[in-house]
Amino acid sequence: MALSGFEGFEKRLELHFSGDDPVGLRRLDFLALEQVLDAVQCTVVSAIGNPFFDAYVLSESSLFVYPNKIVIKTCGTTQLLKSIPSLLTHALELGLNVCGCKYTRGSFIFPKAQPFPHTSFREEVLYLEESLPGNLCYRKACILPSKASSSSSHSWHVYSASDQHRVDHLSNIFTIEVCMTELDRVLARRFFRQCDDGYSGDVAGREMTAATGIGNINPSAIVCDFGFDPCGYSMNGIDGGDYSTIHVTPEDGYSYASFECIGCKFEEIGEVLKKVVRIFRPGTMSVSMTIGEEGVQGMCSRVASALKPLGLDSRSCRIEDFPAAGSVTFQTFTTRRK
Repeated sequence: MALSGFEGFEKRLELHFSGDDPVGLRRLDFLALEQVLDAVQCTVVSAIGNPFFDAYVLSESSLFVYPNKIVIKTCGTTQLLKSIPSLLTHALELGLNVCGCKYTRGSFIFPKAQPFPHTSFREEVLYLEESLPGNLCYRKACILPSKASSSSSHSWHVYSASDQHRVDHLSNIFTIEVCMTELDRVLARRFFRQCDDGYSGDVAGREMTAATGIGNINPSAIVCDFGFDPCGYSMNGIDGGDYSTIHVTPEDGYSYASFECIGCKFEEIGEVLKKVVRIFRPGTMSVSMTIGEEGVQGMCSRVASALKPLGLDSRSCRIEDFPAAGSVTFQTFTTRRK
C-alpha cells in the first residue's frame, strides 16, 4: 500500500517456454505456485480452470498458467519481476526452456512508493537482463510516451526478449491492455461493499459482476470474480483458450480500472471497448495492443472510431516494432471536458 493511496497500475509479465510436454507448466502444484507468488508478495484468493489453462485471481490482480505460457499481472507495491528466478527453476525441472519474455506496465500513480526492482524502468530492464538466459538474444526495451502536453501524462513501458527469428503471426487474434483512470464516481461506487455485509469475497464479487454488467462483456465466458473489503474488484473470464481480466481500484482521487483480453478478434474489439467504457466512464484511458506485423494497419483508427461516440477523443498514437515479438500500439484518450 502506497502512503498516498493504492497503486492500481499493474505490472505484467509474460513468459513463453518450449518443450514437448502437452501439460507443461500446468504440472506445477499449488505449493510451487505459492513459492513463486511469495517472491512477488501476493496470494491466490480464487481459481478456475478448463482444458486449456488455469486462471487465478490474486490478492493483487491475476495469474494465468498455460502448458507453455505463464502470465502474471500484479498491482500495488508487488515485486513482480522477482518471480522470474523461481519460475525458470520450476520450468527447467519440468523440462521446459524459456523462449520468450514480455514485460509491460503503465506509468505508476505513486512511483516513489515502488520497491526494487520497480523503482524505475531502467532498474526493471537491468533486472530482466540479468535474470533471463542468454538464448533470448532478440531484446528491446522502449517507453512509448503520450503527448507531452497532455493534462495527464502517461507512458507505456515495454520490454521484450526472444530466441525466435521471426514473429509468430497471430492472424486476427491479439492481446489488448486497457488502463482507465478518473472513473465516474457514481459507477465506481458499485465496487464498494456495504459495511458488515457478511459476504465472502466470492459472493461480493458475483454481486459486483451482475450489478455492473461486466458479465455481458463476453457472455460466453466463465467468470471467476472477487470483491475485496472494503472496496476493489477483480475478475478472470475464461472462454476456451482465451481470457479476459478486470481489476478495479475505485477510491476517489486515484481511481483506476484495467481491462485485458487475449484472443479477441479484430472485428470485435470496437464493441468490446464500448462495453468496457460504459461500465467505468473514465476521464482518461490508454489502449495498448500487441499485434502480429500483418495486423497493425488500421487498428489505431478502428479503436479511435469506436471510442469517439462515447466522448473519448484520441490524444496520441504510437507504434513500435519488437524483434520476434510483433508490434505494440499505444493510444491515449481523454474526455472532451478536459
